[in-house]
Amino acid sequence: MKCPVDGATLVIADRNGVEIDYCPECRGVWLDRGELDKIIERSAEYAAPPPPPREHREDHREEYRGDYRGKPRKKKKMGGFLEDIFDF
Repeated sequence: MKCPVDGATLVIADRNGVEIDYCPECRGVWLDRGELDKIIERSAEYAAPPPPPREHREDHREEYRGDYRGKPRKKKKMGGFLEDIFDF
């Protein structure tokens, strides 16, 4: 069989029961009918296991009051942090 890109003779290789035709010149790879399905099935066997479930963390947000308890909050400037850096 000839490479459709450059006309070189394709080399047939058997990789784990999947027949792959490849071109030694352009390194193109061609598969026969059903070969892609075999690759997909076999890759699913080697797929990574799902990540372990996350540990439950207790929500302590209500316990945290920050540094503003009992103090008036500082008003934000209209320019935001850029006004602190640059003179407007």
